[in-house]
Amino acid sequence: MEDVNNLWQTYFQNADKVYLKKKEAIILEGEVTESVYYVKNGCLRSWFNKDGNDVSFQFFLEGSFLLSFDSFMYDEPSLFTVEAILPTTLYVIPKKQFKEKIAESSELKNAVFRVVCERMRHYQRLFLSRIKDTPQERYEELVKNNSDLLRKIPQHYIASYLGITSVSLSRIRCRK
Repeated sequence: MEDVNNLWQTYFQNADKVYLKKKEAIILEGEVTESVYYVKNGCLRSWFNKDGNDVSFQFFLEGSFLLSFDSFMYDEPSLFTVEAILPTTLYVIPKKQFKEKIAESSELKNAVFRVVCERMRHYQRLFLSRIKDTPQERYEELVKNNSDLLRKIPQHYIASYLGITSVSLSRIRCRK
């Protein structure tokens, strides 16, 4: 998505920067999101609370856009929290400014559309994987397609993302 990164520099180079410490949240479950974020560096995860346990379902590395779509588009409370896993630098674009820039530029609108399509693709694959794949298969797919995540993200978040316990993940890793 190199072209998206270039467009970011073109349209949002004057955006405010936010620095997050490890475990600091930028989007909170239950609150309305009024901004779009772009990850300059670091790593974040989105998660929700299920019966007192947090369930990770997305990770964001350098060059990623993030927001709570329902919250941003429909002014509804976010269904999840986004927090830093590592110290992270984000650029922040307020909703009004973001929508104005998209209205002004078909190039930017097309780039945002591609980002949304990629995100939908990710969620669809995650959903189907939870239905049809074993935990072992989900782990192998993660290793194959996102090995850099495994180096940056603590194993208990990886286990949560895969829908298994940390103990189960350790067993799967030992079998490799």
